[in-house]
Amino acid sequence: MQNKFDNLIKYLNELNEQGLCLAFSGGIDSMLLLYLCREMNIPAVTFKSDFQSDEEIELTKILCQKYNVKQLIIETDILQNYLIKNNPKDRCYHCKKMLFETAIKKAGENGLKYIIDGTNYDDLHTFRPGRKALEELNVISPFAKFKITKQEIRDYAKKCGIEIYDKPSTPCLATRFPYNTNLTKENLKIVEKGEQILKNYGFKNCRLRLHNDIARIEIMPEQFNEFTGKRTEIITALKALGLKYLTLDIEGLRSGSMDL
Repeated sequence: MQNKFDNLIKYLNELNEQGLCLAFSGGIDSMLLLYLCREMNIPAVTFKSDFQSDEEIELTKILCQKYNVKQLIIETDILQNYLIKNNPKDRCYHCKKMLFETAIKKAGENGLKYIIDGTNYDDLHTFRPGRKALEELNVISPFAKFKITKQEIRDYAKKCGIEIYDKPSTPCLATRFPYNTNLTKENLKIVEKGEQILKNYGFKNCRLRLHNDIARIEIMPEQFNEFTGKRTEIITALKALGLKYLTLDIEGLRSGSMDL
């Protein structure tokens, strides 16, 4: 593993000779890239839209400040794009295309040739329509290039002393809705607030997925008993958001459950 990261760091320095910019979401993948590039004087670009929670945006600010990295936050009204708002199965392609086209323009204005993102080697083997947009726009994914997996990223981040090495994945809020469902600011905000409620009750790794009137809660199976003990309080808090029917998914938390 060390050889992979030694080669990666060398590669990042070579890219930076012609100007480098990092797409930074605050997840552990882009966080490790931020850490590795912290002394290269490269800027980080963070996308802010209805698809990102306020909590995640604030985390990016804290991390950039901690490592003294200049941050540019690009705000986008993502739902203006009907191809994204209608949530087709290739929504991620249209979203990545829209966001990274803006980032590339900003990078070019600042004399930066390359943009990197945190896509890892495992991501190449899952349903990720956004990869096509990154490839079309020549966005570089260093972890994927050097065949560095998610677990290797977490292990190396822990070795580097990065506190959030075990941070749960936080895909965009649009993933909480079935495909071909009209996405609205109101429903996205309900999901954001609902998941924050679940986190406040101790369920740090969770999803609240909306199927019209039904809210499907995904948490780790080993926390089912804990959830049952807090059921009444959670129901009260979630229904205060206007949710009508609440269900606990007995399959538990799993990535891409809307992709089936």
